[in-house]
Amino acid sequence: MAENKERVTRADVAKMAGVSETVVSYVINNNRYVAMDKRKRVEEAVRALNYRPNNIARALKGKQSNQILFIADHITNEYFVSIVSEMDKYAYNSGYLISLCANRNTEEFVSQVISRQYDGIIVSSASFPAEYVEQFTQAGIPVVVFRRLRHQKTIEQVAYLGTGLYTGARSAVSHLIEKGCQNIVYIDRISARGHISPPDDMRFGGFVDEMEANGFLVGPENIICGCRSREELEEDVKRRLRTGSQVDGIFGRNDMIACIAMTAASQIGFKVPEEIKVIGFDDSSISRFCSPKLSTVSLRKAEIAKTAIDMLTQMIGGSQPENVDFDTTLIERDSTRN
Repeated sequence: MAENKERVTRADVAKMAGVSETVVSYVINNNRYVAMDKRKRVEEAVRALNYRPNNIARALKGKQSNQILFIADHITNEYFVSIVSEMDKYAYNSGYLISLCANRNTEEFVSQVISRQYDGIIVSSASFPAEYVEQFTQAGIPVVVFRRLRHQKTIEQVAYLGTGLYTGARSAVSHLIEKGCQNIVYIDRISARGHISPPDDMRFGGFVDEMEANGFLVGPENIICGCRSREELEEDVKRRLRTGSQVDGIFGRNDMIACIAMTAASQIGFKVPEEIKVIGFDDSSISRFCSPKLSTVSLRKAEIAKTAIDMLTQMIGGSQPENVDFDTTLIERDSTRN
């Protein structure tokens, strides 16, 4: 049997997969874009034939790209911009350059990323499938994933970093309750396609768990989601405030959302913080310049960025780092002060 394995050649793989030997070479070396259907056929043939390329020869040919890719859902978001800015500093000091890319969430996107031979990848996307992350690891690319889902599938070869989204959301809700709020509304992100965050989203999960831990049931009347624009969000906030039981607290998924809600409430005569207390998330610049100044949750962005790069460089060097979880800091400003 061993002798038969040794006789398997690249030509055998190409024949079984129905592609050229050149395509087989591209897939094995991850140095060119190959359409996903062809890539899968080659990978299946490699497994079926138990083909083992000459790893010594590949190592001699292999070169580091000194490039790291950061994949995120919203690359224009101030939070991601600040994280990438910090990462760039630490990566550069370690001999790497950072590339920033919005999640395309397709097989072709994954294949193209693999073909570009990044030394490592950092993923911060709630919608990026675990199966795609597995494809990166199967291609031999080290991956660090920012935890954004409470029940996120874990992959053995991947390192995970918790930025504090869940505990930070719980602390925001706890703060509103401590301030006397009993009817709190959570406002989800704006999405041009009307997308809503999944039930196991860290921030939403933190909101629900903290409400229920304090004896408050969470129903549809406690959630505003699926808004496609700022204008739609403003109208939904006004509608919610005008109808039903008196809302006395608002938790915005991020600072921009919270500020939009605060403005909408003021436009129809509600006083912040006297009648409605509002808190956001991320401690972005808008939280300090809106009126009244916005209470928020601050993430340890610089430490998160440095740790992510440290974890990834360890993996590039052949080590598997321990997973890391960060805590957050609640910042009280005028929007929740009694």
